[in-house]
Amino acid sequence: MRIAITSDLYYPMTNGVAVFAHNLAKGLARQGHEVMVICPSFTGRTHRRRQDGVSTLYLRSIRFPFYPDQINKVPDQKAILGKPLPRLAYRHGIWVALEPYPAMKKALDRFRPDVIHNQTAETIAIAARRYAKKKDIPMVGTGHAYPDNITGQVKVLKPIKRPVDAALRTYMASFLKHAEYATMPTEMAIEDLVPKNRRRFKVPVEPLSNGVDLAEFTPSKPRFKVLRHFHLRPDRPRVLYVGRVDPEKSIGNVVTAFVEVLAKVPDAELVIVGDGTDRSRLRDLVQGLGMEDSVKFLGRVMLPDIADLYRASTVFATASETETQGIVLIEAAATGLPLVAVDAGAVSELCQNHKNGVLCRPGDTSAMARALVKILTDKKICAKYSAASLEIAKQHDLNRTLARFTEIYGEAVALKGKKLQNSRRWWQR
Repeated sequence: MRIAITSDLYYPMTNGVAVFAHNLAKGLARQGHEVMVICPSFTGRTHRRRQDGVSTLYLRSIRFPFYPDQINKVPDQKAILGKPLPRLAYRHGIWVALEPYPAMKKALDRFRPDVIHNQTAETIAIAARRYAKKKDIPMVGTGHAYPDNITGQVKVLKPIKRPVDAALRTYMASFLKHAEYATMPTEMAIEDLVPKNRRRFKVPVEPLSNGVDLAEFTPSKPRFKVLRHFHLRPDRPRVLYVGRVDPEKSIGNVVTAFVEVLAKVPDAELVIVGDGTDRSRLRDLVQGLGMEDSVKFLGRVMLPDIADLYRASTVFATASETETQGIVLIEAAATGLPLVAVDAGAVSELCQNHKNGVLCRPGDTSAMARALVKILTDKKICAKYSAASLEIAKQHDLNRTLARFTEIYGEAVALKGKKLQNSRRWWQR
C-alpha cells in the first residue's frame, strides 16, 4: 500500500505527535509499505530525504517566533537586577509551512497515495484535506492534542482562553469529521473531543494507542557509561519525569511534592528530562526550595540513552492534565516503572490507580508526595506496581498499532469507494 503521512509536527521535534508520526512511518516502511511523509522544513528550504525506507518531503517554511521549535535548547530568560524580562519571542521558533499546497500536490501526484493519514490540524493538514477532496483520496485522521496544549503555552491568550479553547475543540474535531476514518489514542480522549452522540459525527472513531517499540524499552540494568555521563549514582532512589518542560505539563507540582518526599527519603533524587519554556522558572523554584543537590535537569535526551534513564529510575511522576495518552507513560511502564500521575486527561488508562501506580487529584501535591514516598520505601508495593506496568505496556506494543492501522487504511479505502459509488448514483438520478 502507498501511504502518505502528513504532519505539521515531526521528528526531530520532541512531542507526542512528532514521535508517533516518525514511529508510524518507520514501522509501516519495515512492513513493506511505500511511505511518504510531508512535514515542515527545519531549515526553511524545501528538500527531500530518504531514510529507514521512508521518503520525507520537507516543505518550505518560516519560523513562528512565539512558540519554541522543540528541537533546539530554549535559552534562559534574560534578567535585569535579578528580575526576568518577559519573553516576547523565541530565537528558535517553531517552523510553519505557509504555502504547502503547490509542492504537496506535485509530490503526491507523483507518489499516487492509496490513502493519506493526517496527524495535525495546521497548514499542512489543511492542504492535505484539500488535496484528498480534489483527488478523491481516502483519508484517515488521528487527533493527538487538547486545545490546552496550544493555549496553555501562548500566554497572550490567557484572558480569552476559555472561548479560544472551545473554538479550537470544534476546529480539531472537524479534521476528524472530514476523514473516512478517525482515531485518537484513548477512549477518554475521544469522549472529550467528539460529541456524545457518535451518530451525529458520521465518521467511525476508534481509540488506538500510539504504541511504543517494546524492543527498545525493556526492564534491564542501565548502562554504566550513561549513568556516568549524567552523573547519576546507580543505587539512589530516583523519581523521573520525561517530556516537554512547558507550563501546561505542571512540572512545578512534581517539584513541590518532592520537597515532602525529601523529608521522608533524604537520599532521593528527582530527574527532569526534556526542555521547554518553563525550565528557567523551575530551576529558580528548585533553588528557592534549597534542593539543588537533589534535583537534576538533564535537558533533551534521545534513544538509546533515554531508555537507560528509565531503567535507572525507581518511579515515574507527572502532574500533566493535558494528555491524550502520553507516550512517555507507555515507555516508563514498558521499562517496569510504577507511575504516579493525576486523574485528568486520558492518563488513567495507563496509570491505573493502585494497580501499577497512584492517581492523585490535580494540584494535590501532598497526595503525590505520599504516593512517591510509599513507592520509594515499600519494596513490595514497588515490585507489585512494576509487574503491573509491564503487563499494561504489552497492550501498547507499536506492532499492534501498526497492524491495526494497516487494516484501517483498507477500511478507509472501502468507505471512500462506497461514498463515490453512492455519489454517482445520486447524479444519475
